[in-house]
Amino acid sequence: MADDLSFLPAGFHIDQMTRAEAGLLDSWAAAEGWNPGLADIDIAWSHDPGAFIALRNGTEFAGGGAIVSYQGAAGFMGLFIMRADLRKQGLGRVLWHERLRRLRSRLRPDAPIGMDGVFDMAPFYASGGFKYLYRDLRFQGRAAGAMDPAVIPLEQVPWSDLAAYDALISGLRREAFMRAWLGQTGGRGFALRENGAICGYGFLRPCRVGFKLAPLYANNATAGRRLLASLLSTVSGEQVQIDVPEPNLAAVGLMNDLGWDNIFGCARMVHGTPLMVPIERVFGVTSFEFG
Repeated sequence: MADDLSFLPAGFHIDQMTRAEAGLLDSWAAAEGWNPGLADIDIAWSHDPGAFIALRNGTEFAGGGAIVSYQGAAGFMGLFIMRADLRKQGLGRVLWHERLRRLRSRLRPDAPIGMDGVFDMAPFYASGGFKYLYRDLRFQGRAAGAMDPAVIPLEQVPWSDLAAYDALISGLRREAFMRAWLGQTGGRGFALRENGAICGYGFLRPCRVGFKLAPLYANNATAGRRLLASLLSTVSGEQVQIDVPEPNLAAVGLMNDLGWDNIFGCARMVHGTPLMVPIERVFGVTSFEFG
């Protein structure tokens, strides 16, 4: 089969990535226009160093991708890039299927695997067993807003409360990953409470260019709008990007109200049974690369 390791030409092999190769992959992602976060690789590597898989020709790095496991309960495939001069030769197909096999072996038998794939590649991913769920749309604009006096910094929210709310919206427990994600240098986050309970939170992280608002979770459009305005007020004039699930019409409406441009998009797909996610509360996803 064209996706079997035996299809690799002599000299090519697939193995664990080194940290230096992960940094090179990150630079390739930047060159592709993906605008990775400044701390993305460090955080993902610290959470799951075994998630980084490389294709090599001898000692030369030829391509790679991430296969993140969240305590074996769910997985995510992302950051899949082949070196430009080695594309359209069938090598990426072998690497992609081997990554899927390796990730499946790291998870519980019934664990779902998610991914955000570029639209043109969706048929290929479907042939590998992934089902299309919906589109995630990347919006971009210049930050402008006003701080809402009711929002509070994430540092003032008990971690147990924040982790429980994140699990409720994301559909999985990922405390270690999110503690590092929300604590990264240069980030800023806020939450809203109603009657003592969290009704939304959002986080801005610094990227190669500007910031990404990821995630932005809210119980309703009003809470989402208040958090969005507060977060944007902290980086006024900067370029900001946010990845919005298209089925959340309120979230798309917020972007349209801001006049932001839809510059990119991915197909959210799943291998296995999807997580139970209240999509109407997801105003911005955490990461196209790591879930």
